[in-house]
Amino acid sequence: MTAIVRETEGCGAEIANIAVPKATDAEINLIRDTVYNRGVAFLRDQHLTPEEQIAFAERIGPIVVNRYFPKTERYPQIAKVEKTEEQTTNIGGGWHTDHSYDQAPAMGSVLLAIETPPTGGDTQFANMYAAYEALSDGLKQTLAGLRAHHASDHIYGTEGVYGKTDQAHLAGHAENPSAVHPVVITHPGSGRKALYVNPGFTLNFEGWSREESAALLGYLYQHATKPQFVHRFQWQPGSMAIWDNRATWHLAMNDYQGQRRLMHRITIAGGPLH
Repeated sequence: MTAIVRETEGCGAEIANIAVPKATDAEINLIRDTVYNRGVAFLRDQHLTPEEQIAFAERIGPIVVNRYFPKTERYPQIAKVEKTEEQTTNIGGGWHTDHSYDQAPAMGSVLLAIETPPTGGDTQFANMYAAYEALSDGLKQTLAGLRAHHASDHIYGTEGVYGKTDQAHLAGHAENPSAVHPVVITHPGSGRKALYVNPGFTLNFEGWSREESAALLGYLYQHATKPQFVHRFQWQPGSMAIWDNRATWHLAMNDYQGQRRLMHRITIAGGPLH
C-alpha cells in the first residue's frame, strides 16, 4: 500500500500505511521530510518492541541519551515519560521546546505511547514556522537581530520546579546547561524561518534584562499558541509522534488524574542553530 500523508490542522501531518519496522528507505525519507516541513509526523498502530523503536530512531538520526529522564530497563536510549495513578504532576505540562538550553539542541524526539488513560493525556503541538510567518514585517525585522538566553537550572536544578512536585526525581541536578541562540532560525532541512524562543526555557534576550524582555517574549508566546497554529493529538497505545524541536513547541495535557500514562521517548541529536 502507498503511504498517505494528511496534514493536520495547525501543525503536523498524519502518515498512514507505513509499518515502521518494515519501512523502506523511501518511506523513512517521507517521514523525515514530513517532520522537517510540518514540524511533527503522527503514525498510528505502531506496536514496537524497544529494539524496533531504537532501530527506527537510528534511521531518522543519531540517538542522544537524555540526561534527566529515567531510562527503561536494559535500554538507556529510551527514556520513560511516566505519570502513575498516584502522581498529580505530569512531565512537560507547559509549553516548551526540548533541549533549547543546549549549545547544539536535540533535533527532535520519537515518542511512542505504551499505556494511555481512557480519556485525556493529549499532547498539543504549535507550529513555529506559521507563527513566525504571521508576524508583521516590522516585528520580523526587530527579531532578526536578536539572540536569546535559554537555561535549564530553574527546571531541573537543585531548586528547580520539579523538585517541589511528585516528579522530584527529575530535579536536583547540580550542573545544568545554558545557551544563547538566534530568536529566528533557518531550519537546515526545510530552509524555512522559524521562531525559536519558548516559555519553558527562554529567560531573556541577549543584552536585555529579564524585565525588559518579558513584554516582547510574552507577546510572542501568546501569538505562537493561537488556535490556528496548534494541533491537539490524541494518543492510543501504539501511537507515535516524531517532532522537530526546531519547528515546534509542545505541551502535555495533565487532565487524567488517577490514571497511568507511560510513553517511551528517544531523543535525536541535532546541531548548532543559525
